[in-house]
Amino acid sequence: MAEVVLLNRTDIRRALTRIAHEVAERNQGTADLVLVGMRTRGVPLARRLARILAEIEGRPIPVGELDVTLYRDDLTVRGLRPALQQTDIPVDITGKVVVLVDDVLYTGRTVRAALDALMDFGRPRRVQLAVLVDRGHRELPIRADYVGKNVPTSRREEIQVRLEEVDGTDEVLLIKPEE
Repeated sequence: MAEVVLLNRTDIRRALTRIAHEVAERNQGTADLVLVGMRTRGVPLARRLARILAEIEGRPIPVGELDVTLYRDDLTVRGLRPALQQTDIPVDITGKVVVLVDDVLYTGRTVRAALDALMDFGRPRRVQLAVLVDRGHRELPIRADYVGKNVPTSRREEIQVRLEEVDGTDEVLLIKPEE
């Protein structure tokens, strides 16, 4: 397997800063904004975005954590005992603008599961999607509102996001299978 570094620590910081500015601009500030990170790497990305937005707008942004395991459409394929993680959304999302945050957008199925899970916590006024990497190959009609980097890939390739909070380093890799 060949690994190609697509984003390093500086590139990730720049992408998140740009996304934060886009979020603030599109929503005319952050008054009704809630960021919800999708487990696992969407959570630290959401926290980073919240810090940047707080610097830009001068107010803290609530951040939630969402586990979509029980909402997935492939539970039977993954086995009978899925590993559940914590879901914690610290504020009522009803009437709010919720920005779902994830590391990679691929088929769209995880985002669909996240939308289903989110509705159990209230009825947001609007839901937006922010991803660090969009690699294409959608199976559902889902698109991101905010994208750090678009990376056209083949289905045989893999995108691997590593974050300091989870993996001890910040980088995005393209993993290419050996020919």
